[in-house]
Amino acid sequence: MDPQGKLSTVLAALHDATLDDALWPRASALIDDACGATGNALVVSERFADDARIHFRACYYRGERNEELMQDYFCNYHHRDERVPRIRQLPDGLLVHTPDLYTEREKKTSPAYNEALPRTGDRNGVALRLDGADNMSISWIFADPGQPGSWESYHMEMIERLVPHLRRFVHIRQMVANAQALGSSLSGLLDNARIGVIHLGHQGRILEVNGRALEILRRGNGFFDHKGYLRAWLPEEDVRLQRLLAAALPQFRAEAAAGSMTIGRFPELPRLVLHINPVNDKSLDFDAGRVAALVLVTDPETPPALDVELVGEALGLTPAEAEVAVMLSRGRSTRDIAAATTREISTVYMLIRRAYRKLRISRQADLVRLVLSLADFSALRR
Repeated sequence: MDPQGKLSTVLAALHDATLDDALWPRASALIDDACGATGNALVVSERFADDARIHFRACYYRGERNEELMQDYFCNYHHRDERVPRIRQLPDGLLVHTPDLYTEREKKTSPAYNEALPRTGDRNGVALRLDGADNMSISWIFADPGQPGSWESYHMEMIERLVPHLRRFVHIRQMVANAQALGSSLSGLLDNARIGVIHLGHQGRILEVNGRALEILRRGNGFFDHKGYLRAWLPEEDVRLQRLLAAALPQFRAEAAAGSMTIGRFPELPRLVLHINPVNDKSLDFDAGRVAALVLVTDPETPPALDVELVGEALGLTPAEAEVAVMLSRGRSTRDIAAATTREISTVYMLIRRAYRKLRISRQADLVRLVLSLADFSALRR
């Protein structure tokens, strides 16, 4: 398959995996094939946290996961692997050869470089870091090239071409995860009350919307339904919106592309966040009733109703722990929480870790899901 064909195949797999983590292994395998790598690892963590807690980790070799190998690395080497903090400090988008992340002395003495990487096949790999949303950092690490020797220039070019698409994949995935919607079907998404959902047909016509999206469209502040099609009020934003829709719904089977933007509102309300994700349609027809693109909308002004006292009672958290958990579920960063509550960032992290221990979890995404599951009960109490 030619490079352009491989790129299109990878993008289609990324669009599918946005809603379902179970589809990531296939996308990862296609990425390996397109980039000439024997494997790749995608890690999403907090950029400024002292302990850099990991929110998403997917390590696969040609679509296969070696759990024993990964367990050995993350238990015995990750915390002392010299390249890990250096990857987190890389400038956004800079592609670096793995050996360049170690000093000459470390290449002789480092247990990670000399013991772990030869086993995981990462010693001749490449790595890059990307800025994510909400102070998240994305580390993308490729294992050794599939053919002996150095990396080919066209493989490096393919990685660079995939960078903006992977960044958008992670951004949308985090948004879907925070709405507790990972693994949902297209129809199941319509039942989600935490995120606005709009289904579009091949020509961009609105097919279905859920209650949250309908409320936003009816207000007409920012963007609206114009004769069955999405439009933005501000001309310059409408131009951008139409371009994104055209890219997600290309004509003549051209390559579809996901896109994101924010939309301004009056009077000085927080901007709406819009993500447009193509839906991979394997059929050969262009049935007007078939969903071809998914539009996800978040309104920062109206987060799910959450009662701090109820969250604390239900989850067995102290008032301070519950307050921090609720603010995390509303998309606030740890720095924002520290500023809003006049606490030190270290204190915020301590409260989060205490909540993790009480709930027997280890990821912020799990804490957010638990808190958001109480949103409906909070609304009833009010």
